[in-house]
Amino acid sequence: MAQSLFSLLKIQAENLHSNVEITVLAPGWSEPVLARMPEVSHVVTMPVGHKKLQLGIRYQLATQLRKSNFDQAIVLPGSLKSALIPWLARIPLRTGFVGEQRWGLLNDVRKLLPEDLPLNVQRYLYLGLSGNLSSSDIMNQKALQAPPKPSLKVNHEQVDNTLSSFGLTLDKPILALCPGAEYGPAKQWPAEHFAQVAKTKISDGWQVWLFGSNKDQVIAAEINRFSGNGCHDFTGKTSLGEAIDLMSMAKWVVTNDSGLMHVAAAVGSQVIAIYGSSSDQFTPPLTDRGHRLNLDLDCRPCFKRTCPLGHTDCLNRLLPSRVLPLIQ
Repeated sequence: MAQSLFSLLKIQAENLHSNVEITVLAPGWSEPVLARMPEVSHVVTMPVGHKKLQLGIRYQLATQLRKSNFDQAIVLPGSLKSALIPWLARIPLRTGFVGEQRWGLLNDVRKLLPEDLPLNVQRYLYLGLSGNLSSSDIMNQKALQAPPKPSLKVNHEQVDNTLSSFGLTLDKPILALCPGAEYGPAKQWPAEHFAQVAKTKISDGWQVWLFGSNKDQVIAAEINRFSGNGCHDFTGKTSLGEAIDLMSMAKWVVTNDSGLMHVAAAVGSQVIAIYGSSSDQFTPPLTDRGHRLNLDLDCRPCFKRTCPLGHTDCLNRLLPSRVLPLIQ
């Protein structure tokens, strides 16, 4: 979703007949995604793990960044730790939301207006605009009301090489399934539901490809078993870059609310996004090609990792019969 912000920064610079060079400091796993964003000039790998302070390592990295003479740092996370490196690197303008009492570390502090900025991508974009805006100003900002849509470059040579290595061809339409959800089981559609979709489309003459990380291999194996072992299982067998390229070949992608959902949207596939405990009013796939499905239950969205009521009705009762008619 940060790519929408990068696009906005580029557009603003072009409108001023200027240029902006964007360097992204991010975890190493995200580098294959960032490498496919044409707006990004450089990527710096974050050497510190999530929730770890390791002040000495942060200081060393900030010392290196200081040599690049950055004009501005836009800090997307809301934690105190995330604001330390830009401050230590002495970047003159340090922009971010108030967060965990970050006054001083940030000197361009924005107040978050959740009612005016309901989408997560809108909050990212807001940090790319100048100064705190009123509600009326926000309503008049085209970028906030119609965010630039992410678009990842595809390495077609890599697609051919990966297909060849797995002995696959493009002779049948492809349905991709993304059954993983890093956040927790309250965002994970049941394996039996995914399998029913897979089994039906295989009988219709489609290929079904399963995508995910090593952590998703168990549910992918269940889906394959329930569907008669007719799926091609890529979980844990491809790099993230290879998965991005392969997913661009899919005509439709059925996915939980996950990172791969956003990847599918950004490579131009038609997306059916399934929401359980989370909300498509906060993190929708940024595409006009597809559908967002959820159930109108009093208990959702609860934004919990596991169902606090123990039944996960928001996903169990969202049946494959809602999904299958959409896949043409």
